[in-house]
Amino acid sequence: MLIGVPTEIKNHEYRVGLTPASVRELTHHGHSVLVQAGAGTVIGLEDEQYAAAGAEIAADAATIFARADMIVKVKEPQPQECRLLRPGQILFTYLHLAPDPKQTALLAESGATAIAYETVTDARGGLPLLAPMSEVAGRMSVQAGAHCLEKAQGGRGVLLGGVPGVPAAKVVVLGGGVVGTNAARMAMGLEAKVVVIDKSLSRLKELDLQFGAKLQTLYSTVDTIEEHVLDADLVIGAVLLPGAAAPKLVTADMVSRMKRGAVVVDVAIDQGGCFETSHPTTHAEPTYLVDGVVHYCVANMPGGVARTSTFALNNATLPFVLDLADRGHRAALARDPHLRNGLNVHAGAVTCKAVAEAQNLAYTPAEEALGL
Repeated sequence: MLIGVPTEIKNHEYRVGLTPASVRELTHHGHSVLVQAGAGTVIGLEDEQYAAAGAEIAADAATIFARADMIVKVKEPQPQECRLLRPGQILFTYLHLAPDPKQTALLAESGATAIAYETVTDARGGLPLLAPMSEVAGRMSVQAGAHCLEKAQGGRGVLLGGVPGVPAAKVVVLGGGVVGTNAARMAMGLEAKVVVIDKSLSRLKELDLQFGAKLQTLYSTVDTIEEHVLDADLVIGAVLLPGAAAPKLVTADMVSRMKRGAVVVDVAIDQGGCFETSHPTTHAEPTYLVDGVVHYCVANMPGGVARTSTFALNNATLPFVLDLADRGHRAALARDPHLRNGLNVHAGAVTCKAVAEAQNLAYTPAEEALGL
């Protein structure tokens, strides 16, 4: 199979779909890889390294989309990239379709087979291709939030961990999954006062056993969220409904009553965000103010630490890329129900139920779309 790796074109996105080591693994399996010139240069992955690993270097993205059997990316294809896709071509990347009807329509029109990293599952019910970026985003959320709390950034002028004689900041984390756990770990490491709110009692019990008295765990209700959000210096939105739009847990009214200069970091913004006042931002202009509250809603947070993120992502995605290349997409999807859960669009049909429900579209089960 010929696998193509275009340069990411989303604002300040420097990650790359395959590392030279991944290219070498694919060529070792007998496949060919086409990498766009300069795709990894910014993060120290030079064209010469890709060539040494067996890749062919292409001058532009159009060449890659025209020739490759499978496109491996990081972020969702931008409209101009969607229009380069063709029937039968495989697209393997993050898609986050639920809040993005335009992308869904363009992918359906392309006739391509679009497999989303974020809805691939594992035997334990986890999301193995979302997890590494969730770990990165969770840890970054605290770094970003601490920076935004500085007065020069519009924040309250509060040091997250305080100092002797001065209280630490209060950090409220909405959601105790991979993002929330990593956010809580970082915030506690900086000696903030940390509260995690989640609706899963079993997950709260796990967090309590893991972190002990340093972490306060609370069951999620409207009343609990309101009480603690209004008292917080930093609120991190870390909720996820796989493939679906994020629930709006914090209303505009709550935001209007938060402390002036408080900060919200909406890690769920890829799925529409969990604050009513959230809208996507970029690394170029990461924040904005609503009622005096700083909002950090960068939709590709891990792109800010692109080298770490690229290697972490490749560790998780490479086995699936190899399976798709070795077997072909139909056989690989038929064999592995967890990979099949990643199929979002196939030959014009929407095959992810959560996406179809979010956009009121017709839903076609993956098995039916593939003729299994």
